[in-house]
Amino acid sequence: MADAELIQAIAKELRTAEEQRIPVAPVATRFGDLTLADAYAVQLANIEARIADGDRVLGRKIGLTSLAMQTQLGVDQPDFGHLLASMAVPNGGAVTVAELIAPRIELEIAFVLGRSLEGPGVTTADVLAATEAVFPSLEIIDSRIADWKIGLVDTVADNASSGRFVMPSRLTPLPDLDLRLVGGIMEINGVLTSWSCGAAALGDPAACVAWLANAIAAYGGRLEAGEILLSGALDKSVPIKAGDVVRAEFDRLGSASVRFE
Repeated sequence: MADAELIQAIAKELRTAEEQRIPVAPVATRFGDLTLADAYAVQLANIEARIADGDRVLGRKIGLTSLAMQTQLGVDQPDFGHLLASMAVPNGGAVTVAELIAPRIELEIAFVLGRSLEGPGVTTADVLAATEAVFPSLEIIDSRIADWKIGLVDTVADNASSGRFVMPSRLTPLPDLDLRLVGGIMEINGVLTSWSCGAAALGDPAACVAWLANAIAAYGGRLEAGEILLSGALDKSVPIKAGDVVRAEFDRLGSASVRFE
């Protein structure tokens, strides 16, 4: 594993890239043979720095859970990142494009936990029992790595390419919902750009949350009651620009929207 000094140096470079909106070359090719554990250590270093500056963690995001996204970014397994209060956008709210580098948007189903989940051994049934409610969301991903030329190590170090995400204005309890069959569409400026259903994400969005609970256990973490969890894009991500208005609509879950300035 990389030493602590190198981890902090990589974290600072990515943090500076985000603050200055100037992307950097892939870190995985410039700092030796960085492991996935190294990448998560870099991610955590930056989260700790944000918390020290007054930010706070609202939950986690799971990335690369659909075949569409794995194919788009050339990876073959999921990853996870942290959701910070500074990333949250109210439903129907605005995002300033100039605050980001190369934003893209995704259609997602999100969870609110009613009780904690701690791996290993968390199952889909455990997730369903622990979930307080679900809601439709839009995630705005962004990369501090130039031109989205990322591998798994790069995106993990870069907090799973997190940017912004849309908060709920309506929560739907889970009973009587089969999230595998819940369909959703996304429109940009009234034009249909994405459509899919919950099963696109590892076969079941709840399976994504189970994967997350077990994955973070390997790093000494657990999912806490009240956390917001984005279960992963159901279709490919789509670039956005200033002036765009994006709306997602899900069967039985309602809608989420965001505009870009």
